[in-house]
Order: sequence, then C-alpha cells, then structure tokens
Amino acid sequence: MFSHVFTGISDFDRAFAFYGPVMRTLGIPLRFCEPDRPWAGWQSAPAARPLFVIARPFDGRAPAPGNGTMVAFMARSRALVDEVYAVALAHGGTPEGAPGLRPEYHAHYYGAYFRDPDGNKLCVACHEPA
Repeated sequence: MFSHVFTGISDFDRAFAFYGPVMRTLGIPLRFCEPDRPWAGWQSAPAARPLFVIARPFDGRAPAPGNGTMVAFMARSRALVDEVYAVALAHGGTPEGAPGLRPEYHAHYYGAYFRDPDGNKLCVACHEPA
C-alpha cells in the first residue's frame, strides 16, 4: 500500500540518535544513511518497500508535526511494545500514552505512544493476543 513514509526532522544527528535505537529494537533494518544530505531510511525486510525516512524538509523550512498525524509501527509482541517505548524515552522521546491494552480499538490491541525529539507522534502496537 505505501511506498514510503517521510518524517521531517530539524537536527539529523539528534533524530538519528533517537530513531536508530528504536528501529534496531523493532528489528527494522537501516537501508541508507547520508548525514551530508541529511537523511536516513529503514526498510521492511525482506521487501525493499515500504520505507520509513527521516530528513530535513526539502523546502528548507522547519518541520511542523501535524495535529492528528501519527506513524504507527507494528511489534510482534506486547513485550516488544514495552521495550520500544522504554528505548524511545531513553533516547529523547516524550511519553504520549504508556504501553497497555486499548480495547476501544479491538480486544487484543496493545500499544504505546510517544513523540520523537521534533514532536512527531509515533506509536508501536501489537495486535496479537498475549
């Protein structure tokens, strides 16, 4: 369905220091990293797409997180949701909703919400029973 998701960042080194550990914990491999450009992208293995890309906005203006905009990453277990949330907060993320069941979505939805250092809202969710 998606080719890529592009998330605007203001400071590449700070953003990469946040996203690198989060993506490693999720098991999502780095496909490219070009600090001079500056941008980096991770891919869904084994396919080449979709990509998740972080970069400064191409128009040169400051990134602006959207109200109601969120990127959600899938986790294979509830324990991984907990782990990714802890890693995100340890690397400059801010909490937006601790890990837990969200039965208003469906009976097995277990998710956590946080923001990256630029304020972009992220989620990690597991849809499997415990």
